[in-house]
Amino acid sequence: MTALHVARPMTSPERPTWGGALWVGAIDIDDLARSGVDDVVLDDCDGYRAARLLVRRGRDVLGFIEVPVVAGHVPADLVRAETLTLPTPVAAADSLVLPAVTVVLCTRDRAEQLRGALTSVLALDYPAFDVIVVDNAAATSDTRDLVAAEFDDERVRLVSEPKPGLSSARNTGLLAATGEIVAFTDDDVVVDREWLRGIVSGFAHGADVVCVSGLVPSGEIRTAVQSYFDDRVSWSKNVTTRVFRLADRPDDLPLFPFSVGAFGTGANFALRRDDVIALGGFDTAFGVGTRTGGGEDLDIFTRVLFAGHALVVEPSAVVWHRHRSDLAALRTQATGYGTGLGAWLTKIALDPGTLALALRRAPRALRHLFAKDDGDIPSVIASEAAGQPRVDWAGEVARVGRHERMSVLRGPLLYLRQRWDGAGLIPAGRRPARRAVEPVGGRR
Repeated sequence: MTALHVARPMTSPERPTWGGALWVGAIDIDDLARSGVDDVVLDDCDGYRAARLLVRRGRDVLGFIEVPVVAGHVPADLVRAETLTLPTPVAAADSLVLPAVTVVLCTRDRAEQLRGALTSVLALDYPAFDVIVVDNAAATSDTRDLVAAEFDDERVRLVSEPKPGLSSARNTGLLAATGEIVAFTDDDVVVDREWLRGIVSGFAHGADVVCVSGLVPSGEIRTAVQSYFDDRVSWSKNVTTRVFRLADRPDDLPLFPFSVGAFGTGANFALRRDDVIALGGFDTAFGVGTRTGGGEDLDIFTRVLFAGHALVVEPSAVVWHRHRSDLAALRTQATGYGTGLGAWLTKIALDPGTLALALRRAPRALRHLFAKDDGDIPSVIASEAAGQPRVDWAGEVARVGRHERMSVLRGPLLYLRQRWDGAGLIPAGRRPARRAVEPVGGRR
């Protein structure tokens, strides 16, 4: 008997007590195809009765499967059978030009989470990258102390941005970056070793590609709240490469280019540095740490498209994300999503260049927003662990949904207050001149 051992991308602080918990990991079908492999062993699997596996062939992503687990084992033949239902992707090119990349990781007083994220970034399989850690409006020296004590690496630079707000922090990282490509991620993630190779392969889809976003699967589904959030977001399951241009409206996205979630999320995306600086960088009216609480990723994605550039969703660029694990954290996150969305919609409405298109999409968009599915409540309730306090999931989920929608209505006022305080793009005087660089993409 030959066993294939599969490790988790993220460790969990405690064993699951919820009956619907899923062990999460990735498996390569070429490893599974080796002669004699008849058993798959899932490491650190105590308490899990089922697993979700991201199926890959090398860097290419095929999709997800879910399989039952018995004592940490899954029969290899069952995994093989499940993978037969997945599409076969176009093989990734091995001869990509690999430009210098700067990874920007913004954080604020979350040293324990930063440790795992930064460790995974420094383990990337990529020949030329550096890392900028942006310490945003820090109340303690924890981030500075952690980087100094544990990450004495010439590739790592720590810079401070005293003005609170994720967009301000990202602009600081963008301006300090040395790479032709700037890749952004968060401090509550683990990046895949092939992440930057996947990002660069997205830029190879055309000289007009200015933004590439990747796949952000759930790195942990230990609680019912994490499962609920995972069910609601599309960017955790986008496994098909897509190229978006404003002139080419996709048939399956009637709200395009106002397609929230279709373009990815702020935990995993990259930009051509000079092109985005020319656009003014990130709008500081948006983002965690500001009144609006979010929306900075929606804003940059759509501004790239409205400027005539292309945006690529490339699933082979994988970043694992740890979702909020309890209801209080979920409500906080829903608030930020709602106010950020409302603020972003206000900006769209106040810009004559986008208002006309937005009005044509408005009736359908409003129906979509207020008819939003609040999640698969029956399956969550049915799989509660025996002996645990019973939660009124129908009521809690409905309250979170209503809270998010009400937060959308608060977004316009919060946006206008940010504008009143002077929020905006990088001033023209701070935008450096374009540098002479070779175009990204192509073949050696």
